[in-house]
Parts: sequence; C-alpha cells; structure tokens
Amino acid sequence: MTPRPPVRDGGALCLAVALLLAQARVAPWPSTLAAAASAASPADAPALLATLRSPSPAERPPAAAGLGEVGDARAVDGLAPALHDPDTGVRQAASDALWAVWSRSGDPAVDALFQQGVELMSAQRLAEAVDVFGEVIRRAPGFAEGWNKRATVYYLMGALDRSLADCEEVIRLNPIHFGALSGFGLIYLRKDDPARAADYFARALAVNPGLDQVRAALEEIRAVLAERRKPSI
Repeated sequence: MTPRPPVRDGGALCLAVALLLAQARVAPWPSTLAAAASAASPADAPALLATLRSPSPAERPPAAAGLGEVGDARAVDGLAPALHDPDTGVRQAASDALWAVWSRSGDPAVDALFQQGVELMSAQRLAEAVDVFGEVIRRAPGFAEGWNKRATVYYLMGALDRSLADCEEVIRLNPIHFGALSGFGLIYLRKDDPARAADYFARALAVNPGLDQVRAALEEIRAVLAERRKPSI
C-alpha cells in the first residue's frame, strides 16, 4: 500500500491565500473612484446604495467606493450582492468597500485601538497585537473585525486552535465574512485536513467569487484529493 501523499505544495497554497487575505485592499482605486469616495458623506449612503443598482457599469464602482468610505452595517446588504456583479470593477470595488465597512466599529475610540493593533501586526509585534485586539474585543464584543484580526495574529503565531475559535466568533457575528471563511481554510491546511480546508474555501468563494488565489488553492486541493482517492497498486 502506497503511503498517503502530503498536499502538493501545501506551504505554497497557504502562502498564496495568505497573501490574498493580507493584500485584499492593496490595489488602489482608480483616481475617479477615489475622488467619488472622498466626496461622499454619511448622508449620501442611501443614494449610493441606489446607484449601486444602476444599469450603468460606470456608475456602480464609484457608488461602492463611496459606501466603503461612509457606509455602515446597513450598506452590507447592498454591497454583498455586488460581489457577483458581471463587471470586474464593480466586484473589486464592492470587496474593498466591505473590508472598509467591516473595519469600522462605530466607536472612534475602539477604531483607534483597532488601528493600533493593525500597525502592531504589520510590524510583526504579534504578542502586543493580541493584547490590543483582546482589548478591542472586550470593549466591542459585537465588532466582528476585532475577532478576525486577532484570529489572523493567532494564525501567524501558530496558535491554530485559538485562531479557529476566533474565526468561529467572526462567522457567528458576520456569516458572510469571506476573509474568515478563507482563514478557516488556511488553518485546516496547516492542520493537514485538506478536505475541510476545501469546504471552507468553497464557502468563501460562494460569497466572493473574485478570490482568485483562493480559487486556485481550492482547485489544487481538489486535484490532490482526487489523486488520493485513486486505488493504490
């Protein structure tokens, strides 16, 4: 009997998806979208949501960008369907906008603390970042992104079970959080459970089909699982 092979390039798969999650908002908005976003105010949110349903592809990305700047939780119901828009620019703008909306708790003091945690995480000061995100969670337990960022730090520290627990909380609070769903997949890859990883990657793609690196990872895992199912000689 042939030993079961490890997931092909498993480390590369983890890295590819991790890069996607870390760089989810790296691509700059076109200057026209940035201008539209900077000109928006919270009072414009209802009109922006209406424009997001415009039949004109040229109007929808600026509307999504504006919602990313000024929208709150009420904007999510309009932005989530836009992840499936036929226009690539609309899909990307909606994804960027959701990350921006999810990163605002509604409390300026909590948001300042959250930003401090993000900066610590970027500086690889992971233990300090865990403490800061823990305080964010203590102050705003319903703020899903606080849990998500701590889950990310725990993952980077190799504390996989703690990361899983925080991801569970993210999904309880925000069932369409495609970042946390992808995070589950990363964790289960590290735990050498590719079948469960594939399930979570598929769930992330069902919410946001624009996650190209997640799609590539899922295809790779499915190819490996199919190979494992072949009878041994």
